[in-house]
Amino acid sequence: MKKRKSIFSILLTVFIDMLGVGVLIPVIPMLFIASTSSEYILQAGTSSQTGYLLFGLLLSVYPLMQFIASPILGQLSDKFGRKPILIISLIGTCLGYILFAIGIFTKNLPLIFASRALDGITGGNISVAQAAIADITEPKDRAKTFGLIGAVFGVGFIIGPFVGGVLSDSSVLPWFNSAVPFIFTAVLSFINVLMVIFRFSETNNHKDNQLKLNMFDSTNRIKRAFSDKSLSPLFFTNLLYTTGIAFNMGFLGTYLIQRFDFTQSDIGNYFAYIGVWIIITQALITRYVSKRVSEENVLRWSFLGAGIVIILQIFMPTWQILLLVSPFFAVFIGLSNSNSVGLVSKNADKTMQGQVLGMNSSVQALSGIFPPFIGGLIAGAFGYYSPLLVAGSIIIVAGLFFIFVAYRRLKISFAV
Repeated sequence: MKKRKSIFSILLTVFIDMLGVGVLIPVIPMLFIASTSSEYILQAGTSSQTGYLLFGLLLSVYPLMQFIASPILGQLSDKFGRKPILIISLIGTCLGYILFAIGIFTKNLPLIFASRALDGITGGNISVAQAAIADITEPKDRAKTFGLIGAVFGVGFIIGPFVGGVLSDSSVLPWFNSAVPFIFTAVLSFINVLMVIFRFSETNNHKDNQLKLNMFDSTNRIKRAFSDKSLSPLFFTNLLYTTGIAFNMGFLGTYLIQRFDFTQSDIGNYFAYIGVWIIITQALITRYVSKRVSEENVLRWSFLGAGIVIILQIFMPTWQILLLVSPFFAVFIGLSNSNSVGLVSKNADKTMQGQVLGMNSSVQALSGIFPPFIGGLIAGAFGYYSPLLVAGSIIIVAGLFFIFVAYRRLKISFAV
């Protein structure tokens, strides 16, 4: 019973982390890009270039702080235990949401940026959650239990944008606005704090009080990833791919606003629609394909397919036709995500699975830092559609690099 309660608390923590990221998707464009919206927080007359720059900077703050903090929180949980670190990080997350809501109410940009930095630092608790799962799960069951974390991420991706879109849309209820989703998420975070305090049992029974913290563990992981001669091409492929995804997911909302006059609710519903197709892909299509086609053969087509579909989004004449294209995007993304991680694991030594997958996670985290900032500059200079063009082009390059470089180093045969 204690084990079940602890696992539930961990999964709730991961869900709220993802929910907090998701609620931003329909809200942030309205704050910085939609100058005619009542939710716009910049001063009248602010140039679109400045709006896009601030938008990109804000999106970059969270992954940057998470990249730095995640391994440090993991080390602290090894030293002092999972429970106290989870409690502290969840309190920080709750405060981050409250400060963000206050920043929206008062139109205080420094406070908004500070709140995202705080949430990024404390949102690095995913490493603590994974460690706690490993503590209480038998090795033979860990893949299945970690799969639950992936499922929770998917559910959070669906619910987060939907909640953010509905709770920020005053046409749904007059008192709804852009701050309400963050107040709602702060309440959930506070409930999660109470659950960890009263229902989570400490899982780390081998605390290392002599452990010395390595403040640069993230950068060290990146160095190790790209110094491995056999795996570095695959890591580089994944870096390109996840960089393209970061461009697309960061600026798809702004594209929908500018191209189709989407509201917050429209954006939330659209991302939920994509999320449903991603879950269908993971639950049905990926299982079917994995039994018949190797990871390397899937990736040869899924990377290229994802890049092409992202570029096609730009040319859709109506949002109804965009809905017909979106399932293909979800399928290619779902196949690429699962098979890229699987291929990394497949080509790593059995004794180094944890280290190699940790390096891959750091590579993916790195890819989320710079695209929002660069995308903001590109959108301001060349138009709202340009980050999507860059996103698709980078992913196509990732696919070509995988086909012509990575498979040779990994000695992959493309024979199905």
